[in-house]
This record gives sequence, structure tokens and C-alpha cells, in this order.
Amino acid sequence: MEAMRSGLNKVLNALTGICFLAMVVFTFSQVVMRYIFNSPLTWSDELVSYLFAWASLLGACLVTGERGHMSIPLLGQSLSGEGQKKALGIFGELVAFVFSTVILVYGGVQVYSLSMGQMTSSLGVTAATFYVMLPVAGIVNALYAVLNIHDIVKERIQAFPED
Repeated sequence: MEAMRSGLNKVLNALTGICFLAMVVFTFSQVVMRYIFNSPLTWSDELVSYLFAWASLLGACLVTGERGHMSIPLLGQSLSGEGQKKALGIFGELVAFVFSTVILVYGGVQVYSLSMGQMTSSLGVTAATFYVMLPVAGIVNALYAVLNIHDIVKERIQAFPED
């Protein structure tokens, strides 16, 4: 399980970095083309917007894997027994799993299907090309939730960190 988490982290870090680097390159190119050559790129703004969405979704997957999302630990820290904390931590991961599968995977597939016939305005490709990241991110988030539940049960990670 740890090898899977490590490999997934490496892939997500690389993809997020590539998205960020591409955003910087395309934005810089747009500025150069517009102000130096007086010939703006018509497609770069749209591509950078989609890359930003992809980087955000991929980054959210990484944060899910690290269990770094914002939380209010008051309830978890007020519980006295480790079993209760573990159960609440598992419940939180189950909620994340359900959200990922219902909203991101199921909803993402619906959005992807609806956008198959729509073309992007500047790039001239189907919008589905960019919306495919919604179900992909949902699958990755759900996988991380399962890995987190496994690690909580095996006591490799704390259900509720004390800080």
C-alpha cells in the first residue's frame, strides 16, 4: 500500500508541476506576443484556464493523500478513547470517499458526456478533453480515501493529529 501511495504521489507531483510550468510558459508567451510582437495568441488564455483547473484538481488529490484538507479537530480531540478517534477518522474518510465517487466520478462522467459535442471557443477541441479530469480526480481521491482508511486501521497514521 505504501508503494502505491508513493508512486501515486510522484505521478501527481509530476503532473501538477507540468501543468504549472505550462501555465507559466503560455502566460509568458502571451505577454511577449502581445506587447513585443503586437500579435496576441488567441488560444493561450483558454488553455491556461483549463490547465489551472487541472492543477487545482491534481493538487487537491495530493492534499487528500496527505490528509491535509482543512478540518476542525475539536470533536476528534474531545474523544477520550483511541477506538472512538479511529472510528471518527474512518467516518471522515468514508465521507470523502462518498463525495469523491458521487460528485467527482459520477457527476464528472455526466459533465464529460454532456460536453462531448461542445467545442472550446479558441482551441477548437471538445470540451470533454478538459472535463475528463473531474472523474479522474474523483477516482484518485477515492483511492486515497481507501489508502487512508487502511492506514488508520493499521495505525500507520493517526485518526486525528494532536496539533
